[in-house]
Amino acid sequence: MQKIKQNEKSNQIYEEIKSNSELWHLFTRKEEYNILKLDKHNRFSYKISNYKEPLQPRVSEYLIKKGFNIEYPDDKKFAVVLTHDIDDVFLTLRHALRSFIPFPINKDFFGFKKLLITKIREKKSPYLNFSKIIDLEKKYNAKSSFYFLADENDIFGNKYLLENLQEEISYIIDEGCEIGLHTGYNAFDNLYDIKKQKNKIEQIIQKRIISVRNHLLRFKIPESWELLSDAGFEYDTSLGYYDMIGFRNGMCHPFQPFNLIKNKKIEISEIPVCVIDIALFSYMKINAIKSWEYIKNLIDTVERFGGVVTILWHNWTFSFPVSYAGLFGVEWTKLYEKILIYCTKKNSWITNGYEIYKHYKKQGFLKKN
Repeated sequence: MQKIKQNEKSNQIYEEIKSNSELWHLFTRKEEYNILKLDKHNRFSYKISNYKEPLQPRVSEYLIKKGFNIEYPDDKKFAVVLTHDIDDVFLTLRHALRSFIPFPINKDFFGFKKLLITKIREKKSPYLNFSKIIDLEKKYNAKSSFYFLADENDIFGNKYLLENLQEEISYIIDEGCEIGLHTGYNAFDNLYDIKKQKNKIEQIIQKRIISVRNHLLRFKIPESWELLSDAGFEYDTSLGYYDMIGFRNGMCHPFQPFNLIKNKKIEISEIPVCVIDIALFSYMKINAIKSWEYIKNLIDTVERFGGVVTILWHNWTFSFPVSYAGLFGVEWTKLYEKILIYCTKKNSWITNGYEIYKHYKKQGFLKKN
């Protein structure tokens, strides 16, 4: 079929999806407009979704067949977005208490001993490992996005003061990585708080930020997109299941959301998150070896459709032996590098969300109304 013309891409994408009611309902997440059951954090679960094929990006597949096509720099076949949610930067009492619990899955029966030794030996927290993460990514000519909290109040106890991380944040920016906001737990549905936190991080880095991800992936459709748009963000990367990896709305490409109530596009773009470390470990309850089977399959799928696979690896996953009280063994850091190696061999563009957003917008796929 003839390819969609450059200046018609944004509108034609919507028209093509609308012509298939089943895919339109999936794309817009219609089933989430009237939810009767949520988890304790008010999140929509994959378990209660009517769509049971999250590993198949059916909407993107349909668009490809209809002429949707995206070209990447240097003839790359597909893209990989690397992201890190910075939930913790210091070893907390909660981590210490949890480290008493035996975790036979990692053969780490007394993580507290390792935590205590690290606390004594290290002059800084092992979670302040941004240079370690960036150095690893540099080996594969890659760069990532870091999402920081701007509110220390959290359901899991106090977090960190952003003001104390100015040096580390400046380093991340100097290395060509992106800084975004990780909205506080209590802010995801409060426009005033979201704006306040956005302003705070912008004052600290003396630079406007355009991207956001909600803490714990707390997200309500379509209200969250509307709020984040009103707060001044240009793109979000929260759309993903907290308890399953894959494609929540059948898209493995960035897109502009649609509000079914207002019957119009929402003035924000979405780069959906696809692979999440904590979803694999805590909810799917699979180890790093089994996780690789899922991840490899997703990468191969995204490559087939020339899409984008967004990876979320928390900074504490890289801090073994004290990685979140010993939950994540060193094999999870190795798994992250395995992803980088595999995607490099497959000739993918490995970068941060900002670069992807800018590229898709330039090519007309994220054109606003």
